[in-house]
Amino acid sequence: MPRIFKSVDISQEEKELRRDYFDRHSPNVICKDRAIRGEKFKVKVKLGEKYPHPDEADHFIEYVQLWNRETLLAEVRYGSGTLGNEAGHVEVDFYIVPQNSMNLSAMALCSKHGLWQSDPKEVQVTE
Repeated sequence: MPRIFKSVDISQEEKELRRDYFDRHSPNVICKDRAIRGEKFKVKVKLGEKYPHPDEADHFIEYVQLWNRETLLAEVRYGSGTLGNEAGHVEVDFYIVPQNSMNLSAMALCSKHGLWQSDPKEVQVTE
């Protein structure tokens, strides 16, 4: 079983390095709180807000996944150099067609620092 990291409240940490480490690896689920059953719904997953993640031969984001509870909804895979060998914010837009209310989360795998999980995001689905 791989070690899974979750975002934590690091605002009170004194070391900028720790904030950097958590920010660049933590995926964030960005979407509306409500969706309409049967209609296409956009969900953005973005890694980091302030600090970009490296894109080097031995240190890059390998994949980003979107989950609804225990069900994998979508996944995108990256190879090293996908971001032009420049540090950047990995982000992907997923489009899903919901049928029921969801509890979305994202997972991202760093080739050097392992698997990271987002905070959950509740989405109510209505008619």
